[in-house]
Amino acid sequence: MELLPTINDPADLRRLPEAKLQPLADEIREYMIDVLSKIGGHTGASLGPVELILALHYAFDTPRDRLVFDIGHQAYSHKILTGRRDQFPTIRQYNGISGFLRREESEYDVFNAAHAGTSISSALGMATARDLKGETFNVIAFIGDAGLTAGMALEGINQVGHLKKRMIILLNDNEMSISPNVGALSGYLNRIRGARPYNDLKHEIEDILKSIPAVGDVVLHGAKAIKDLLARAFIPGALWEELGLKYIGPINGHDIHSVLQTLEEARKEEGPVLIHALTTKGKGYEPAERDKAAWHGTSAFEISSGKFIKEPAKAPSYTAIFADATIELMKADEKIVAITAAMPDGTGISKVMKMFPERTFDTAIAEQHAVTFAAGLATEGMRPIAAIYSTFLQRAYDQVYHDVVLMGLNVTFALDRGGVVGADGPTHHGVLDYAYLRPMPGFVVMAPKDENELRHMLKTAVYYDGPASVRYPRGNGLGVPLEEIRELEIGKAEILREGTDVAILGIGSEVQHCVKAADKLALDGINATVVNARFVKPLDAELIVALARSHGSIVTAEDHYLEGGFGSAVMELLEQHRVYDVRVLRLGFPDKLIEHAGQNLLLAKYGLDSDGIYSKVKELVASKYSFAPAYRA
Repeated sequence: MELLPTINDPADLRRLPEAKLQPLADEIREYMIDVLSKIGGHTGASLGPVELILALHYAFDTPRDRLVFDIGHQAYSHKILTGRRDQFPTIRQYNGISGFLRREESEYDVFNAAHAGTSISSALGMATARDLKGETFNVIAFIGDAGLTAGMALEGINQVGHLKKRMIILLNDNEMSISPNVGALSGYLNRIRGARPYNDLKHEIEDILKSIPAVGDVVLHGAKAIKDLLARAFIPGALWEELGLKYIGPINGHDIHSVLQTLEEARKEEGPVLIHALTTKGKGYEPAERDKAAWHGTSAFEISSGKFIKEPAKAPSYTAIFADATIELMKADEKIVAITAAMPDGTGISKVMKMFPERTFDTAIAEQHAVTFAAGLATEGMRPIAAIYSTFLQRAYDQVYHDVVLMGLNVTFALDRGGVVGADGPTHHGVLDYAYLRPMPGFVVMAPKDENELRHMLKTAVYYDGPASVRYPRGNGLGVPLEEIRELEIGKAEILREGTDVAILGIGSEVQHCVKAADKLALDGINATVVNARFVKPLDAELIVALARSHGSIVTAEDHYLEGGFGSAVMELLEQHRVYDVRVLRLGFPDKLIEHAGQNLLLAKYGLDSDGIYSKVKELVASKYSFAPAYRA
């Protein structure tokens, strides 16, 4: 490589002649492929927009000019160009740089991003603040066509068109979310892709009007409405102009010269401009171009063949077990329907969709709509299963309460990626769902100890007369046998091991660690009762109160924040039953942002693996017999 080692920041980039930009783009792709082949990451997503990102940093004075990214999947070349080239091999690794945008990581990351649809609203806020302060910098929002389907993005465009602030929205259209895009807006963008560029046709109409002998110029000046009307009749991109934005495109997003010319045209405008750029997801690496969904985010891979390098799985993933259980239930009950919000592959719904295309729905990146859509289905007697990542359901909190809970509707929330998820970090860890669902009246909150129990909980939720959630982790199950699917008794826990010294209450994926910890404690002469709580709400009050009174010490373990979580629920229960003579130790994540790292590493760091639980429980039991008097006469 000749060019990339010389680029330490965008100022270095801007010193290059334009002719050097495409060779630099090629070197960036080569570097990304080399690094990501070893560690994995958002490979296909970041290979596509390299020329667009190069052009933006070349044309604008970043970071003075604000470049606001949506999500961050697309921004690896941005990180490489903004002083993080040598750190790039640490991306998404423990103590390494984030896979998303982080203000605390670089001044070039002007707004944290990882969930879709935020760029336009935040960019508009920056442009408005600029004008209020009398400053002159440029603001550019970089958003993908999938992100544009997010309701928040459309809300932002609505106000952009109203306020008319000087800003640019660069739409990176690659026809993909993580999976292929769906919905009417996606179809609209596809029609634009096949149409003639909007401004080309307007200019052609101008030339025709000018050519009218003697009166052409007069007609042109008086015919702006006619010109725009004719353009709108032929070019669907005019919708953006109806919304108050100047539309330019579609342009070839891999032609740097064309992109630079378009950016120069856009920066001269006094109001908002939308540039529609067409790119290819996975550009420059044939396996990624061929299978765009599989290459959105990858493990390590062999460059020559495109073969993914993974350790062989010892058991099916929780996601796969969920999909199979959903199919089994849908075969037996025609009232069951399945819903996902732009995550058919990630949630396993893609497999369900192949079996039941008429009863499976992808709402695009629209969690709020997905929840209320499910509520509408429930009002007509259907049994919807909304498969949404724990972290993404946060975006539809009011819809869960207002549109589901207040009517007591039978909606099942299948919360994939519960607990820490690994390399995606704090924006994607599912460590809030117990706290945000537990206060809702009538809501049943469950978490299985293994993949077999997941199947039972799914059926329990579907046939519970009200809202319910089943929360399960990212990754593979434990390899336990799968029993015939059945309903569980609501609010009934399961004793896995009986002891006398301490009672350990585990929930969800923490149960396995509690069992292993108890085995180690037994070697030290400490006999622990281990309970698979199953339910965060309702708790098994009879069992927990009895254990508190008989053991005197209770330990709770959860892969969730301590505030508002399972342990808090247990303490509230004990207070309600006036059980005051018991010591409670809650194990979970502390009140801080949990960094990105492997799941096992994070559990070990925060004392939530079997060794951590063993140490904390041993310390608790030892302290039971070693209290010093609080007061000496």
